[in-house]
Amino acid sequence: MFAAELFEPRHFRISEIPVRDPAPGEVQVAVRMVGICGSDLHYFSEGGIGETKCVYPMVLGHEPIGSVLRAGAGVSGWNEGDPVALEPAVYCYHCEFCMSGHHNVCANVGFHGSPVLPGFFREVVNLPEANVIALPRGMAERTAVLHEPLSVVLHSMTFARPEPGESAIVFGAGPIGLLTIAVLKLSGVRRIWAVEPVGHRRELARDVGAEEAIDPAQADPVREILRATSGRGVDLAIDCAARNVTVNQCLHVVRRAGRVLVTGIPSEVQTPVEFHTMRRKEITLVSPHRSNRDGHRTLELLADEPERFAPIVTHVRSMAAAQSAFELLERYADGVGKMALTI
Repeated sequence: MFAAELFEPRHFRISEIPVRDPAPGEVQVAVRMVGICGSDLHYFSEGGIGETKCVYPMVLGHEPIGSVLRAGAGVSGWNEGDPVALEPAVYCYHCEFCMSGHHNVCANVGFHGSPVLPGFFREVVNLPEANVIALPRGMAERTAVLHEPLSVVLHSMTFARPEPGESAIVFGAGPIGLLTIAVLKLSGVRRIWAVEPVGHRRELARDVGAEEAIDPAQADPVREILRATSGRGVDLAIDCAARNVTVNQCLHVVRRAGRVLVTGIPSEVQTPVEFHTMRRKEITLVSPHRSNRDGHRTLELLADEPERFAPIVTHVRSMAAAQSAFELLERYADGVGKMALTI
């Protein structure tokens, strides 16, 4: 089978890699489409994320959907061609964190698309049956491919706890930011601001539910929010950008006893936090990690609200065109929101 391998910084190649038979307990799946995550772009552009560095060659991609090819011994209930969503995290299910329901921080986790395990920019993959979820009948691929990032957002809502009538701000209107805005709107949040320097992404933010979108190059987000809220601040601030000052801007725009989430992943190993601002306002600061077995409810939400999420996937390219797709994303060109690769 072929795979799109990142073989050095900022360069993909199409390679032939072997395919093994599915082991007992596994399902073999033909990959159909894979979304490109911001973390994939970090690996491509920067050679790593924080202290996690690329190990070349590596196969990126952790937002896949596909169709069943065959099942290994001991697996039943799947037919060839069944459309499926695929979970990239492989848990041990027996450490103290899995046993207490915190699978996303499993002590022995393997994550496809990281330097530890090859990802889904390839034709065929074998996965434990627990990582394979049937797609709802008739769901469009461009909707289904949002399964993994939307699962991350739904997990983050465990900590965000949005309430009807509240106000919120989201820094960064990339795919995770856009999905966050859409879910906040569905949760009944009354007023949502987006902060985003790229013009077409500000428009996408409005399309999915933001009432206002601020260009940080033209206006100070902190000043704008405090003015709009008569100095009180918003109930909830979510940083989906994690760039430079955004974490601390969240601390400044949230109300006293408010909630701040950092869903984005900083490039830097260390991120300065204005501790005394957080302390004086008794702010709850949380950084959610991936998703936590949220796949089934994610697919239910996508099935119920396909029109809500439809604007987010703006571009689909061939897996063979991974190089140009990533270069386009780097430039925020051509009105790109979410990019997906297809086989």
